Amino acid sequence: MSRDEEGPDTEVTSNDDAGPSGESRAPSGGRSVEPAPRPRNRTVFVGGGVLVALLGIAAIFSPYVTGIAVTFALGVVLLIGAVGHLVAAFSGRGWAGFLFEVLLAILYAVAGIALLSEPVVGLVTLTLLLVAYLLIEGVVEVVLGFRVRPAGGWGWLVASGAISVLLAVLLFAGFPSTASWAIGLLVGISLLSTGISMVFVGMASGREAGRAMEQPAGGGAGPD
Repeated sequence: MSRDEEGPDTEVTSNDDAGPSGESRAPSGGRSVEPAPRPRNRTVFVGGGVLVALLGIAAIFSPYVTGIAVTFALGVVLLIGAVGHLVAAFSGRGWAGFLFEVLLAILYAVAGIALLSEPVVGLVTLTLLLVAYLLIEGVVEVVLGFRVRPAGGWGWLVASGAISVLLAVLLFAGFPSTASWAIGLLVGISLLSTGISMVFVGMASGREAGRAMEQPAGGGAGPD
């Protein structure tokens, strides 16, 4: 079909928008693609991850001190919760709600004061709660794994549940001596894994931003 037979809507691409090597470039009136900026919080993210990982290592090597610190922190949180329930009791409407909130405030306050005044006893109590949690979680995972069989991943659920049950049995078998290290060790492992993940996420985001900056700002634009 000749040029005279082409419709009025047919666009003719000019070679003026092509670069010296034949690559197309954005027209002067168009918007150029800006490179992705390097995240400013990458250093903060990686540094925070390193700090959290170091805290985790310190907690692993000092599980008893970590357990006592966790007990104190939990006691403070319970006292703050008691104040919150007390405020809710006097700001709520209805006698039933008022009485319920006051009872919760008293319960939180008693538990918080008990943990702060006797942190060793509180650590023993927390260890028993940890044993109960691991046991219940393990049983639920094992039952769930057998219920979803033969779906993919059911074996991992059963294995995870079995490990949780085994940990609960081992902690209870060595009780009360396990109370001196169980809570602190688990907190340290959690902090270490969290810190390592933060470091890798920060490094990965930095590499992606670096690759984005290396791309040409006005790379070949496709048709609209």
